[in-house]
Amino acid sequence: MLQSLGPAREDKIIALMQAFRADPRTDKVDLGVGVYKDASGNTPIFAAVKQAEEQLWQEQGTKGYTALLGNADYIAAMQALTLGDAVPAERLTAAQAVGGTGALRTLFQLVLSADPEARFWISDPSWPNHAAILEAMGAPWQSYRYFDRTTRMVDVEGMHADLADIGPHDVVVLHGCCHNPTGANLTAADWAALTAHFAATGATPLIDIAYQGFGDGLEEDAAGLRTMAAGVPQLLIAASCSKNFGVYRDRVGCAIVLAETQAIRDRVAGALTAINRTYFSFTPDHGAAVVAKVLTDPALRQSWETELKAMRTRMLALREGLADALRRETNSDRFDFLAAHRGMFSLLGATPEQLAELKERDGIYIVGDSRVNVAGLPEDGLPALARALVSAGV
Repeated sequence: MLQSLGPAREDKIIALMQAFRADPRTDKVDLGVGVYKDASGNTPIFAAVKQAEEQLWQEQGTKGYTALLGNADYIAAMQALTLGDAVPAERLTAAQAVGGTGALRTLFQLVLSADPEARFWISDPSWPNHAAILEAMGAPWQSYRYFDRTTRMVDVEGMHADLADIGPHDVVVLHGCCHNPTGANLTAADWAALTAHFAATGATPLIDIAYQGFGDGLEEDAAGLRTMAAGVPQLLIAASCSKNFGVYRDRVGCAIVLAETQAIRDRVAGALTAINRTYFSFTPDHGAAVVAKVLTDPALRQSWETELKAMRTRMLALREGLADALRRETNSDRFDFLAAHRGMFSLLGATPEQLAELKERDGIYIVGDSRVNVAGLPEDGLPALARALVSAGV
């Protein structure tokens, strides 16, 4: 049986990480990995997370199971973090999930359980795992235009043209903020227009919000999501705490559902319970308990928000610094989009040949679609990086 298995599809990002680790050069630069890094190249643990873990160690009296839907305090805190008071609580239900990836898988399964004819729409480009998860589930999907590779901003006209004929069987995956991999975000007007379109067509938005707090602020990054939640009958949210709490390996996610009525919400809660039961029975609690404690303890929350703001402002400064260095190097404004984008990523627009040259000649590692991790930019090496990019013809 097992000998009939074919080779697995290579994950290009993982392969790039392995190549970077094997490179003996001391001045190499990793702009490919999708995690936040500080100035020393470390992915730090938030002080509030450390303190919450210590408190849990002191206070926790059992390692018994939580509920099938997960940690109730965590779920309530995540609903408040993402939605605020945009919608009535009686229309909401949620399930704790194993990271943002698990939240997406849960919501995709929920949709297919409710509507086997459902069709999913994913932005072009998007996080590769969106399509990979759906393909693993045998679910149909199509792409919609999102990124204008000339202006390096959102292709609003193309997006609306591709989504013009969506209807009740369609689920449209949107990035809540800090679009991965482009860094180009929807404006408030774009969110309002899409909300009206979904309300009129009966299509369902699924918002993947993996970077809340990494763009313009916790409230600002959720503004579009909240606009849409207030204007459509149903909405799905896949939330992740990996980035904004730094708990990558603890796999802390949440699948949130806004239902049209309380009766539908109750049926959804039953379906989510059944999905969790067959996927992993009970979700791991440690990371969720930590996040819940941080979000509900005023002192811990203040500490977390302060540290998160420092990360955000550092990334904004790096964006502006690289844009400035490239402006000086090229004597043009063609890289100014870097300062306008938000979040950890932007697409440089480099060709595979240019990326190969940067890797071999300069030890600069960038993913094949030219996505750069802004948090990995060398703070004291931006002029040298700009020279290398221009020398390679980017």
